[in-house]
Amino acid sequence: MHILLTDVLSCPRCGPEFGLVLLADQVEERRVLEGRLGCPNCREQYPVRGGELDARLVRDSAAGPDGSPDVDEGGAAVRLAALLGLADARGTVLIAGPGAVLAAEVAALVPELEVVALAVEPGGGEEEPGVSRIAAGAGLPFRGRTLKGVALTGGADPALLAEGVRVLQPGARLVVERASAGTASVLAGLGAQVMLEQEGTVVARALGDPVPLRMNAVR
Repeated sequence: MHILLTDVLSCPRCGPEFGLVLLADQVEERRVLEGRLGCPNCREQYPVRGGELDARLVRDSAAGPDGSPDVDEGGAAVRLAALLGLADARGTVLIAGPGAVLAAEVAALVPELEVVALAVEPGGGEEEPGVSRIAAGAGLPFRGRTLKGVALTGGADPALLAEGVRVLQPGARLVVERASAGTASVLAGLGAQVMLEQEGTVVARALGDPVPLRMNAVR
């Protein structure tokens, strides 16, 4: 997990207004391999083991659609990066659901990007350059308006769509794959601009001007 990811993470128990404090036991090349993140408000602690953050709550059950990712045809990572509009992007992007297996490929395509691979259970794989792995429950444990893009690759219910819109920076995109009927309407109702609705894929954009690039990129 990249050490600067702590700037955008929030406490899953207390909500997006409550950030987390890093207590690192092992850090190598700005990546936290062992340690924990603690909430100063509720005192909950979320362990980092083998570079992966476990941000689940005991009351959370595995939520969200499951299934095999759509990666059997070549160029799946390139397609996802294009849908997210990540050319020359800097910052943090989230891939949740089955498509999280593409995180390393997407990170390799955009060198200044940190890709968060989110799953409902820990054990997503080994530490890889440009990839931070998180296990989380039903919500997205991030502060509002902090992510450069979000891909929900296993579909999403209205609550998760609202979470996806909430964490987007102005001008950033939300991609929903395996989208159910009505997804585009829900996103429009949340104030996002729907850009594409085609064959189970919906792309929407958070309103506002894109956040300017900064010199202190994530890596």
